[in-house]
Amino acid sequence: MPTTDSAITLPPSTDSAITLPTTAAPPQALSVKAFGITDTGKVRQSNEDQFLITELSKSMRVWQTSLPEPKLQVGEERAHMFLVADGMGGHRAGERASAIAVAAIEQFTLNNFRWFFNTDNSGAQKVLAQFQIALSQADAQILEKAAENPELKGMGTTLTMAFQLGAQLCIVHVGDSRAYMYRDGLLHQLTKDHTLVAEMVRSGAITKDQAAGHHLRNVITNVVGGPQLGVKVEARAFELQAGDRLLLCSDGLTEMVNNDAISATLDRESEPETAARALLTQANEAGGRDNITVLVARFDAEA
Repeated sequence: MPTTDSAITLPPSTDSAITLPTTAAPPQALSVKAFGITDTGKVRQSNEDQFLITELSKSMRVWQTSLPEPKLQVGEERAHMFLVADGMGGHRAGERASAIAVAAIEQFTLNNFRWFFNTDNSGAQKVLAQFQIALSQADAQILEKAAENPELKGMGTTLTMAFQLGAQLCIVHVGDSRAYMYRDGLLHQLTKDHTLVAEMVRSGAITKDQAAGHHLRNVITNVVGGPQLGVKVEARAFELQAGDRLLLCSDGLTEMVNNDAISATLDRESEPETAARALLTQANEAGGRDNITVLVARFDAEA
């Protein structure tokens, strides 16, 4: 299935477009079930990760009417937003940065975001453009807070977010947290790591095998916040199918558990909660060297 990039600036890369295998069946109405969990891990003293799962719906509260209508009318259409952020910075500044970013996205979505769009590609492009504004606002807020307190200088956060309405899934991403899709027994990474080593792999300077143990593999090249204003947002839209499972996670999972093990767990555990808890346990059993956040969403055909 072809993917669609928005007009948002993407980090330079030699990677080809991310594609997912698809069927010829028309898009279906999908039900959504999701669960997220975060943990400090076995080494860190505090947890700088954050996550968010939200449902949005059309609603109207009727105060008075001469008609026999319910006082609260809720439309059938639902949208869902999933988000993982991994903060960085000393003196618990990373915890502040990730919290500021999540709160900024929440407020933007609540107050400004016109998410009731057509469930087609043109609608998805509008969503991606709206979230570019949201991440830019979060970026500015983090730098503003850092300017007020020298201990917070340079704080920043990764941010990986998915927005679902109907069969459309919009992904916006900054940093080295990841989004994966598990479809038909295969795990597909939907985001690129914005790290120095990942860029070296994409340019051909080193191999993937060399990257695994590289001493610079945790140097992030693109964050929300950080030393200066300006964030580059990776943004793509995908079409969902019944049976798809979405995984958002911080690198506390992917540094400890490889893709084969993640895929095996998602294959074995069909429920989002059991899958998320199993992945968290595996990361801790492997050493838990960083904070770990796991969010799993499952999309099924509505009965």
